[in-house]
Amino acid sequence: MPLVVFCGLPYSGKSRRAEELRGALAAEGRTVYVVDDAAVLGAEDATVYGDAAREKALRGALRAAVERRLSRHDVVILDSLNYIKGFRYELYCLARAARTPLCLVYCVRPGGVSGGPRVAGGENPSRNVSVSWRPHAEEGGRPLAAGAGVLREPQAVQSVVNGRGQEDVPKELEQEETRAPDLPALVTPEFEKSAKHVSSAFYPPELLEALMLRFEAPDSRNRWDRPLFTLMGLEEPLPLAEIRTALFENRAPPPHQSTQSQPLASGSFLHQLDQVTSQVLAGLMEAQKNAVPGDLLKLPGTTEHLRFTRPLTMAELSRLRRQFISYTKMHPNNENLPQLANMFLQYLSQSLH
Repeated sequence: MPLVVFCGLPYSGKSRRAEELRGALAAEGRTVYVVDDAAVLGAEDATVYGDAAREKALRGALRAAVERRLSRHDVVILDSLNYIKGFRYELYCLARAARTPLCLVYCVRPGGVSGGPRVAGGENPSRNVSVSWRPHAEEGGRPLAAGAGVLREPQAVQSVVNGRGQEDVPKELEQEETRAPDLPALVTPEFEKSAKHVSSAFYPPELLEALMLRFEAPDSRNRWDRPLFTLMGLEEPLPLAEIRTALFENRAPPPHQSTQSQPLASGSFLHQLDQVTSQVLAGLMEAQKNAVPGDLLKLPGTTEHLRFTRPLTMAELSRLRRQFISYTKMHPNNENLPQLANMFLQYLSQSLH
């Protein structure tokens, strides 16, 4: 089942939204796992984002926790800042390796506090209504991200927000911090533990400003950032129907060679490969002694023929043999063992002509 990645700066409502989504999916009888900073650290600690080494270790622990839970049967919700696009790409690769869909929910606090996109007309919450995971407009020849009707391009947020100094921000943020409503209980104790936790860590003003400056806002043009849902504040309703469609009706990311397991090969595969190609070369060197251009040479271990066009040297044939072995070692497969001689003969035929 899918992976849901929440993204946004502190006090943007991520934990509230994650709890709301968890409750909605659990009410449908789905098994949901919530992975957050507190589940990894034992207790939420805002200071971890002020230390590069600790933050790197936290991201590694979050990725490992997601990888352990990710499967085709359960829904995994990652509730963290996830503000680095490289880390979001790693999560995308995890979902692609598990062959399960994923989506990104980007929480933005109206007024520009949350970093990334600024809100047009942020003083009027009723205007911040645009949630869609399919880009449906063009601006300057480039597709708009989700919520493009009210958002501009992602920009770094300055320390002054709506004409107020940064020292005024934390007081408002504390006032606007809310707890999640009572939602259906999860089916395991881990779910219950996550349900009771809503972000309560205090982020100092200087740490908030640093996070704003290095925040890398999601962009739906990136394949690892879509489907993208952008939520402006806590007043905007969670688009449950669209999220269900993206998670349960959307196709999983296509598999990639780096995320696929190599075919099984026996321990003697390379030995047989070396032996078969050596026999073909020895047979070819012997057969060409009495051949004239245009003859079809029958080589040992093959069912096909090689058309003789010119005398071949052992140095040239050895080079082609090394190339064939290098390529075949990258794609070992026991099913190819009976056809190795014919495959090598076809490779020679194509390379020599």
